[in-house]
Amino acid sequence: MKISIHLGVHCTDEDALVKSLLKNVKTLSAEGVVVPAPGRYRPLLRKVLEKLAGNPPGDDVQDVLLEQILDTEQVERLVLSHDSFLAVPAYALRNGLLYRNAGRNTMRLRRLFPDHEVEFFLAVRDPATFVPALHEKLPEMPFAELAAGASPETLVWSDVVRDIRESNPDCPVTVWCNEDTPLIWPEVMHEITGIEPRVPFVGGFDILSKIMEREGMVRLRAYLNSHPPATEIQRRRILAAFLDKYAIEEAVEEEIDLPGWTPELVEELSQAYDDDMIEMARIPGVTVLTA
Repeated sequence: MKISIHLGVHCTDEDALVKSLLKNVKTLSAEGVVVPAPGRYRPLLRKVLEKLAGNPPGDDVQDVLLEQILDTEQVERLVLSHDSFLAVPAYALRNGLLYRNAGRNTMRLRRLFPDHEVEFFLAVRDPATFVPALHEKLPEMPFAELAAGASPETLVWSDVVRDIRESNPDCPVTVWCNEDTPLIWPEVMHEITGIEPRVPFVGGFDILSKIMEREGMVRLRAYLNSHPPATEIQRRRILAAFLDKYAIEEAVEEEIDLPGWTPELVEELSQAYDDDMIEMARIPGVTVLTA
């Protein structure tokens, strides 16, 4: 069995992936893919990991976990998702570093399923907007404390992914930019389930519909029905054109007003993020989905 583990990260998904996939239960079942409800495994995995406290699991842990997570033995792929697999929000940015325990925590998670193939998936986000969004999740933490030590040199996603790969050399990692998600959502759904793109999914517009005016979505669907795109690239160009015209301004534009964060720093963070994604694609065993 293959196990796809979606790692979030925080402030990118908010369980949207699970919700979209669960709209396709019959299709997934026909392909041997199981996407359990999060409540079925998140508390269970957290409890087991806390009890182990970093120690290797016993021989029976894997079987006990799968018995409680799955209702059937006829499974080709299991999909698990939680944006706190890498760390709880309060530990997502410590000493100015992104998920400094990413390698250790994913290794502990991977060791729970030693007899199965494990793949990791995660979206990343421009640090210029990620840090403010994380601060909204942690309003009790002063921003100066949260962002202490953070800089374009330390907020590096490729370091996080490289740490995951080095700690789990047998586990491929698939990464995409949160900013591209509205245009590549169907591809994300297919990649994490391992199902061929020719198999249609419901929910491919779930992210796009959150940032596009209703009129635009109606016109987009009508256009795609009357002008079916010949390729995935053509489909994305059509989506981008409609989004450019019908985007909900407050949903796609973020005003960053934080103590000590000048426009120059924000621009530097965003430029470093673009450069970092180029570096990300060079890491062996890593696939970067792009729009």
